[in-house]
Amino acid sequence: MTATIGAPEAHRLLARGEALLIDVREPDEFRASHIPYAASIPLGSLPALLADADLPKHRLLIFQCQKGARGARACTLAERSLGERVRNLDGGIEAWTAAGLPLAGAGAPRVSIFRQVQMIVGLLVFAGTLAGLVGFAPGFYAAGFFGCMLAFAGVSGWCGLGMALQRMPWNRVA
Repeated sequence: MTATIGAPEAHRLLARGEALLIDVREPDEFRASHIPYAASIPLGSLPALLADADLPKHRLLIFQCQKGARGARACTLAERSLGERVRNLDGGIEAWTAAGLPLAGAGAPRVSIFRQVQMIVGLLVFAGTLAGLVGFAPGFYAAGFFGCMLAFAGVSGWCGLGMALQRMPWNRVA
């Protein structure tokens, strides 16, 4: 089980230089809002960092995401090579914010592009399935298509919908 650390304790350790904070969210999430002490290393890039980096042995390594799930996965990866000196920021950046601790960043988008893609594709799959269930058979094909495209985006790292959403006015950084 991954060890966690609360936001006030993490803030104290970071301010004293006793810990390093790694934000494992996606780059657009980091640009929107991040903890001032954090280094942005998306979860997908973490294995390469852990294999190549010479991390300080005397510092605690704290992983952080939005709510804590990705941070926990990062801790699981890091524990193999770093042992017990890793922690997950309990509650992620949301707990940090709730504790009234400082943030940096552009402030937009409020909902990450990754989550926007999930919502849109989820609704399209739901609508296609619902259409199929009420007798419009091509709805099942549409649902399957959108599911395959989501899987393709996950495997390849290329998402046309995500690229289109980055250009939308509500996602532009001021």
